[in-house]
Amino acid sequence: MSLPRYASYKDSGVEWLGEVPSHWEVKPLKVFASCNDEVLSESTAPGFEIEYVEISDVTLGLGITGSTTYAFASAPSRARRVVRPGDVVVSTVRTYLRAIAQVHEPPPNLVVSTGFAVLRPRAAHPGFLGYALQSEVTVSEIISRSVGVSYPAINSSDLMRLSFAAPTLPEQRAIAAFLDRETAKIDALIEAQERLITLLKEKRQAVISHAVTKGLDPSAPMKDSGVEWLGQVPAHWEVKAIRHFADVLRGKFTHRPRNDPAYYDGKYPFIQTGDITASKRFVTTYRQTLNDLGASVSKEFPIGTLVMAIAANIGDVAILNFPAFFPDSIVGLVPKIGIELPFLFYLMQSMKQSMLMIATVSTQMNLNVDQIISLVAARPSIEEQAMIVEFLDDQMLKASRLEAQAEAAINLLQERRAALISAAVTGKIDVRGSVTMEEMEPLASGPSGAIPQTAFA
Repeated sequence: MSLPRYASYKDSGVEWLGEVPSHWEVKPLKVFASCNDEVLSESTAPGFEIEYVEISDVTLGLGITGSTTYAFASAPSRARRVVRPGDVVVSTVRTYLRAIAQVHEPPPNLVVSTGFAVLRPRAAHPGFLGYALQSEVTVSEIISRSVGVSYPAINSSDLMRLSFAAPTLPEQRAIAAFLDRETAKIDALIEAQERLITLLKEKRQAVISHAVTKGLDPSAPMKDSGVEWLGQVPAHWEVKAIRHFADVLRGKFTHRPRNDPAYYDGKYPFIQTGDITASKRFVTTYRQTLNDLGASVSKEFPIGTLVMAIAANIGDVAILNFPAFFPDSIVGLVPKIGIELPFLFYLMQSMKQSMLMIATVSTQMNLNVDQIISLVAARPSIEEQAMIVEFLDDQMLKASRLEAQAEAAINLLQERRAALISAAVTGKIDVRGSVTMEEMEPLASGPSGAIPQTAFA
C-alpha cells in the first residue's frame, strides 16, 4: 500500500518526533489524557471479587492476555488501579518489557497493578491515543527515559510530560479507523502463519509416532503389541519395557536452597529443563554452571546421553554431546546394545503423550524413574532403526524449513504492523483519504469506540 505524505511539515521541536504535519499540535501528553483517575477504595468489601492484571499479563500488540481472580482481602496490595473502556495501561516499571495496551471491553471489576499508569483520553480520540502510545517511537522513548539498571522505571509525572503530537479529533478518528482496519488484516495473516506452524508441529509428531511404531514398510505383517498406545506393530519387532533398551540415570541436586550462589559460576555445565526445551536436537547452550561445591551435590551425565525433562516440560528430549551436570528434574537415558541413540531420540518423542498421561501432579507434573523404565515400546533391528532415522531426519528437515519460513513471515508482518502504526500516528503518511465515513461510524463501536463511563461495582 502506497500512501501520500501531508502537503507540508514543521519541526516538532522534539528530537525523537522529528517533523510532523504543519497543522498538528505538539503538547505534553497530560494535555491529551489524564492519569490514574480511579483507585480501588481500601473500604472495598473483603469478599468483593476482582480480576487483577499484572505486568506479565500485558503484551505489546496483543493487549491484555490474562488476569487472576482474587477476593479483595487476598489480592496483592498492588491491585488498585481501576480501568475503563478506552483507557491505555502503560507499565512504568520494567519498561523494557513493553507492557502497554489499550483496554477495550473490560469486565466491570478489572483492576490493574500500580506498576501501570492508567491513561484516560480527555482531548484525544481513544483509538488514536492507544495506537500512539503503542507506537515504536513512543515505546522507545519511554524506555530511554527510564531510570535504574536492574529495575528500570519511569514515574507517572515524567510520562505525562512526554511530548505528544496530534491532529484534530476528526483526523485522529480517521487514523484510528485506518489502523483498526489495516492491523486487523495483518493480524489475520499472522494468525494464519501461526496456525500453519501449529499444524506443522502436529504433523511432525504424527510422522515420528507412525515411523517408530509402524515402520516404513506398509506391507509388513503386523502383530498386536498388547499396549494400547502402540496398537499393532510390525511382527518382527521386539516389544519390551524401556529398561531393556536403556539405562535411566536420575539427575540430582541435594543442596537446598537450590539458588544458593555458593554452588554456581564454575567450570561445569549445569543443564535445566528449559535448556532441553530450547534445543532442536542437541544441547548446545546452557544458562548456568556449577563450581566444585555444586558439582559435589549434583549428578554428571556422560556424552551420548539422551536427556529428558521429567518435571515442567515433561517428555522434552535432547542429545548431550558433552559431559554435563543435571538436577533431579531431568533423567538421562544411555542406550543399551541393540538400540541406537538417534532412534531412541525419536522413540522417546513419540511417547510424550503416554508420559503425560501417567505423570503425577503436585505443584507441577512429574515423572519418576520407575514410571519411565516401565513404559513399553517396540524395537526394530539396528538396520531398520537406521532407515527410520534417515527418513525422519529428512522429514524433520523439511518441516523445520517450512516452520522457519512461516516464522520469518510472522516477523516481517509484525515489523510491517509496527512501522505502519508509527508512520500513521506521527504523520509520516496521510491516511485521511483511505477511510470511509462508514468505517468511522458509529463512534461507540469497534476497538476505537467512545468511552462509556460505567459505575465500578
